[in-house]
Amino acid sequence: MMNETTPSTENATQDEPAPNGNGGGAMPDPDLQIETASMAEDLSQVQRQRDEYFEQLQRSRAEFANYQKRSKTQAEADRLYAVGSLARDFLDSIDNLERATEALRSSASPGIAEGLDMVQKQMLAILAKHGVEPIAALGDPFDPAFHEAITQQPSAEHPEGTVVAELSKGYRIRDRVLRPTRVSVSVKPV
Repeated sequence: MMNETTPSTENATQDEPAPNGNGGGAMPDPDLQIETASMAEDLSQVQRQRDEYFEQLQRSRAEFANYQKRSKTQAEADRLYAVGSLARDFLDSIDNLERATEALRSSASPGIAEGLDMVQKQMLAILAKHGVEPIAALGDPFDPAFHEAITQQPSAEHPEGTVVAELSKGYRIRDRVLRPTRVSVSVKPV
């Protein structure tokens, strides 16, 4: 009776494919192949996107590090040269003080001239403490980075292009020129 009501196991294996989908010579499921290919493509796309994002992150980190370095350098430069604007305004007063001292020397008031000299030296010392110093020019070759030629003076005793007179003192703050020295430059006599 059992044979009549239940199918035999031999018949079931011949008629049905194996549970893994390719047993008994049956073809693999085409939907499964398409789905697998689609998933592989999606995975590949996600990996490319991940690599792109990682590269962007690395670039952003490098740019931020460079920005920090530039900001630090700029802040340091601002700190070092902050006194420049004040010093530039202060230089005209120092020039006037020097002129007043020279005028007093010529009018035979040595005590007052000496006092003004001391004040001027104090002012220059304060500026020097903050990196502001006069630019040497007399006897040096003319350098347009530090000197401003106001006149030319024929001179047989100096080579051409030599500073022969300082008309107005120039100053620099560390390696920057605050005000160029106004000079007279030698030329060959005619």
